[in-house]
Amino acid sequence: MASLNTVKIFSGSQSNYLAEKIARQYGKDLGGYTLRRFSDGELSPSYEESIRGCDVFLIHSTNPPADNLMELLLMVDAARRASAHYVTVVIPYFGYARQDRKDKPRVAIAAKLVANMLAAAGADRLMTIDLHAGQIQGFFDFPVDHLEGASVFVPYIRSLNLDNLLIASPDVGGAARARAFAKHFNADIVLCDKHRKRANEIASMQVIGDVEGANVVLIDDLVDTGGTLCKAAEIILEKGAKSVRAICTHPVMSGNAFENISNSVLEELVVSDTLPLKGHSPKVRILTVADLFAKAIGRIRDHESISSLFINY
Repeated sequence: MASLNTVKIFSGSQSNYLAEKIARQYGKDLGGYTLRRFSDGELSPSYEESIRGCDVFLIHSTNPPADNLMELLLMVDAARRASAHYVTVVIPYFGYARQDRKDKPRVAIAAKLVANMLAAAGADRLMTIDLHAGQIQGFFDFPVDHLEGASVFVPYIRSLNLDNLLIASPDVGGAARARAFAKHFNADIVLCDKHRKRANEIASMQVIGDVEGANVVLIDDLVDTGGTLCKAAEIILEKGAKSVRAICTHPVMSGNAFENISNSVLEELVVSDTLPLKGHSPKVRILTVADLFAKAIGRIRDHESISSLFINY
């Protein structure tokens, strides 16, 4: 019989590319798991080994949101019904996080709904990285381990040895994220103030701050169509910057994103592997977060502090 502290790691059907790396870094193989589909598309997950009394980690990003979110909920329910001791959902990319408030009448707060569904399914804990808004952690009534992409991206930026480094946010809402990143380099920040007509369509943008002669690094939590990043980079370069590159944790990369990035003035777009890339661009560089998640799993197992994984200023 498995002891209470036996760790077993499983991957959802669309997250094997990252889960295998996390398990390898942790020092275990992924557990046996099968997802069956009925002819109408209905999902039926099952574990191919005993998880009774085990601490189970379920790795699955929720993109595209509907099927993957439903699969994760069913994985949690199946683990609970199989008598798992503790169920931690590891969601590298937390879908629906952009819908975290009522920004106009008669809309859903989808991030809160997802939190409620995970709790109802029986999850004990959430591990994720770079939520769209940090306050989403408050939507959960169980512990949330919110890892920081800076742990991976800061060492990379340091390796570039950029002079006159300036951190920028592509929108005013990301000011706190840019400021936190800038503290690692004792650098100043500038903001891009954008106005949208509708989702994924920018009506106007202006730069708040002086970028003359600076090597600018744009910081954002995710890149979707790339329109905002490309527009921001173009305006920053027009204002006299020496170079512009971007760092985005989650490469959603929908629509014409790869074409937009390839044709932009960006030196490079640095992303993590929380999501698999759907295309290719010579300007896109991938840094893995597998080791970060593996270390976090180890610390949870050993009841140690997760904050030791963060980079101190």
